[in-house]
Amino acid sequence: MSNTDFHLLATAIGSMPQIDPLKACSLIFKYLKEIPAWPQLPNRSTEEGMIRQVASGFPALNIEGNNLLVKKVGQEEAKELYSAYLNNNVDHYPIREEEASGLYTFLELAKPPFEAVKGQLTGPVTFGMAVNDEAQKPIIYDDTLRQMIAQFLRLKAAWQEKMLAPLGRTIIFLDEPGMVSYGSAFFNLEPQRVKALINEVLGGLRGLKGIHCCGNTDWSILMETNTDIISFDSYNFPESLNPYSEVTKSFLKKGGAIAWGIVPTDEKSLAKEDASTLKDRLEETMAPLTRNGIQFKELVSQGLLTPSCGLAMLSTEASEYALGILDQLSQIMRKRYS
Repeated sequence: MSNTDFHLLATAIGSMPQIDPLKACSLIFKYLKEIPAWPQLPNRSTEEGMIRQVASGFPALNIEGNNLLVKKVGQEEAKELYSAYLNNNVDHYPIREEEASGLYTFLELAKPPFEAVKGQLTGPVTFGMAVNDEAQKPIIYDDTLRQMIAQFLRLKAAWQEKMLAPLGRTIIFLDEPGMVSYGSAFFNLEPQRVKALINEVLGGLRGLKGIHCCGNTDWSILMETNTDIISFDSYNFPESLNPYSEVTKSFLKKGGAIAWGIVPTDEKSLAKEDASTLKDRLEETMAPLTRNGIQFKELVSQGLLTPSCGLAMLSTEASEYALGILDQLSQIMRKRYS
């Protein structure tokens, strides 16, 4: 199997509703046998929320529950981060067990071989928009702090990849829900700065790299980064890639892959679906791209299947159902088209 020839294998976006990491991991290994993803457990504690999980260690960061505030960064704090960055000291800013119990349990229970193992962390755009400075302005708009975000998350991502690497080849996703605000009055960072910020974080990774955004955005920006995989919510936004068919075509030609988030993550929608209905929906979602010159076999061979977003908002029973039909759908599509 070449780097991105996944042939619609299944994996997860990350979050799960369980409190017990053993139960969450058991479901992951049961249904995602080829590409398991360690489970984020935000319902377990505030420390396991997606922003908070990667925040500890950031210079001059004050943490009060989910409220994250960067005060004036001192010279020594800035020097500490820059030194770790220059020396690629990925162990300097680990994610601790109390911040990612699912990761540590996953590492204990995993029994390779796998086609790949997937990890994930909050991307720099979303982190920079969620954390404020003392003037209550997102730190992404401060040139110095934005550089620190990129260096800091680069080390966090590389540390996670190092932890997962003994299990097989790695896929690390940057979760970027903040990119849904791109182009709005709430987001005024230029495209080149967005790409540079993301590329700096991705630059610390040796394995496969992905970006997940759970809503509409300017996909051309993300496809023009150094990512290998673009992950989108194809259930709720099935047409979102259509305006970017030329960019998508180029992305696939250079070896990129698309993760189709086809299993819904709200219980009302999920209750109406099964593997058969989702198969029809997935094929309907792919069809417009094939009419725009992209070969169907490319979408299949360079494709992954995932839930539309994280599963943490579902009940524990519904999360298992979502993973179950995801697994069934992958098997059906692979049998038919691979």
